[in-house]
Amino acid sequence: MKQLHPGTKWHFRITGYFVMLFLSFFLGWLSFGFVAGMFTYLFLGFVTLNQIIVQVLISIVLYIIFSIVVVEIYARMAYNRWFYEFTPEHLKIEKGIIWKRYSNVPYERVQNVDITRGIIARLCGFSTVNIQTAGFSYTAKGGMQSEGYIPGVSIAEAEHIREFLMKKITKRGREQGL
Repeated sequence: MKQLHPGTKWHFRITGYFVMLFLSFFLGWLSFGFVAGMFTYLFLGFVTLNQIIVQVLISIVLYIIFSIVVVEIYARMAYNRWFYEFTPEHLKIEKGIIWKRYSNVPYERVQNVDITRGIIARLCGFSTVNIQTAGFSYTAKGGMQSEGYIPGVSIAEAEHIREFLMKKITKRGREQGL
């Protein structure tokens, strides 16, 4: 089975940073500062405004360090656990950190192959391949996604995948008399 392009780690990192940023607003910076300030008040007694500000700043710095560590672990694990393989009859995709997902996309269901390159992908030198079938898959993140979604392959590999699948599609069409 093939692994994704190494630049895909940046895609996973940036996704992780957006999640951590969302969580920081969801949890609220002030709640961290409030808890730290109350901890200081309970154990040290009288608390000045400067001590509360220091506690809030310490909480923010600790959250940033925690976020960097968690996102780096997530990016490496997501990259190391995403594989794809083209067999004679179908595309096999294996992905997942905690819950593994195994997908098989038969070539006879493939209708179109799209290659996209976002800003990060262009900077890192990889492409996203969307292999569209008769239907779309619902993702856990709450959106629709093509069943044959490969988030990071080299630019040359993406073109090779497109040519390979388009030949399979046109060959199938001629066999059916279209």
